[in-house]
Amino acid sequence: MKTMKLKLILLFVCCNVFLLKASQVDTVFVESESMSKSIANIVILPDSYASQKESFPVLYLLHGAGGNHTDWISKVPAIKEYADQYNMIIVCPDGNATSWYFDSPVDEKMRYETYLSKELTGTIDKTYNTTAEKSGRAITGLSMGGHGAFYLAFKHQDIWGAAGSMSGGLDIRPFPKNWDLSKRLGDYSEYKENWENNTVINLVYKLKGDSLKLIFDCGVDDFFYDANKRLHEKLMERNIPHDYTERPGGHSWDYWANSIKYHLLFFDDYFNQ
Repeated sequence: MKTMKLKLILLFVCCNVFLLKASQVDTVFVESESMSKSIANIVILPDSYASQKESFPVLYLLHGAGGNHTDWISKVPAIKEYADQYNMIIVCPDGNATSWYFDSPVDEKMRYETYLSKELTGTIDKTYNTTAEKSGRAITGLSMGGHGAFYLAFKHQDIWGAAGSMSGGLDIRPFPKNWDLSKRLGDYSEYKENWENNTVINLVYKLKGDSLKLIFDCGVDDFFYDANKRLHEKLMERNIPHDYTERPGGHSWDYWANSIKYHLLFFDDYFNQ
């Protein structure tokens, strides 16, 4: 009986130690002045957040089309452990189901570039103990979010110092009828300039040397594979340093659950250089 009680006490102590070590997950609503609405975001704090005096780097992790701010934490629960492992804050914003993270030139209600690059980052830096400069910020995402991460980072290199894309829609022009893109940019036949100006592959000219640390990958069976390969080739032609990987796989959570591990290693290296 005493042995059983001792085991129960030890189990209780171990469970409490585990709980004390667990990351904290907050749902934070941020007021967007540009869109006149409140937007939900998941914020994952590492287990050391309460005790560490030094500021924390922040990874902004974007969802894909049809998703929301809960996607990453529900589909890849290990993301909470990764926040602990790499001692970083992870922010999963809600980018609307199909915002494509643009400031839409045809819909003034869609201002997600402004929201992510100014309103959200500013609020996170004011609310949490962050390294509030580009050396302490990275951004990545999957599919639409991969496009969004590169799109935002290419255009706002003063905000993010490193960026990634997993199976990203890095050239949206071949998909004029898909994922509400025409609602964000106008019909391709009528507003071609909008499409040319807002596709990631056409923003490479904004990159200078290794001023922005880049990592991206795509499965060889993915419908975005060709766009990723062409971006890689374009970066090579311009001597822009980057980390590019092709792997077996398609457009799936199995692929992204594996891919995010490599992105986290890359960003951890950047944050600790």
